[in-house]
Amino acid sequence: MADKKVYILDSGSLVIDRSQVLWHIDVGTPVRFPVYSVLVEHPDGLFMFDTGYDLDHVNKVLPFELPEQTDDQTIPAQLEKCGFHAEQVNYVINSHFHFDHVGGNKYLTNATTLVSKEELRHAKVPEPFEHLGYSDLTFDYPGTKYEQVTGDIEIAEGVWLFETPGHTAGHYSMMVEMDGGPSMIFAGDAAYTFENLEREIVGGFHLDPTASIESIRRLKLLAKEHEAEIYPSHEMEPFLAWNKAPEHYRG
Repeated sequence: MADKKVYILDSGSLVIDRSQVLWHIDVGTPVRFPVYSVLVEHPDGLFMFDTGYDLDHVNKVLPFELPEQTDDQTIPAQLEKCGFHAEQVNYVINSHFHFDHVGGNKYLTNATTLVSKEELRHAKVPEPFEHLGYSDLTFDYPGTKYEQVTGDIEIAEGVWLFETPGHTAGHYSMMVEMDGGPSMIFAGDAAYTFENLEREIVGGFHLDPTASIESIRRLKLLAKEHEAEIYPSHEMEPFLAWNKAPEHYRG
């Protein structure tokens, strides 16, 4: 198997109501959650999964989410911690195009964006209730190079994308196979927290709750089949325990 390094990049944090983490649960309870990206250093290139949020955009459009992001938590600064510059990233995979997963795409101007056609269509022409989610369209900068992906796909040896729709139309999760340890499944917003997985309760913001439940169950099945650990997208306690850049996981 190809030699890989997996870096978790800290992009700061935001606040939402717990009822957005677990649909209809504990309405009126604010929760601060992490936002992170994943860099995979692979013999075939540098792959970025999600790119966090842009602080100026959130302060302007969604200030009620109380963003906390230092200069050190921007994508260029986080990449430098790993020994790279933004223009060295070869591929970007956004789990979906919500604002807190695409804010750093605009820095990765040499990268090809691997994209679900359905996700791109929804970002450009969202349902009315999706407008705030898709409010940052800077991922679609002039000259963006897109490569369409469909179905489950191995994008490089040991790096897999799995369809996990429901939260959005074209949502993807990523699995990185690791030598000598469990594979790593980055759920994206198919699972904000371990509680979503354990209780099979979807997040409050979703396009299709039935598909969301199916994706939660699929993630758990994939983890069992591949002897993998799942990394939820927005749960502070486990995030604090993970290795963060410049530390990494090797596989």
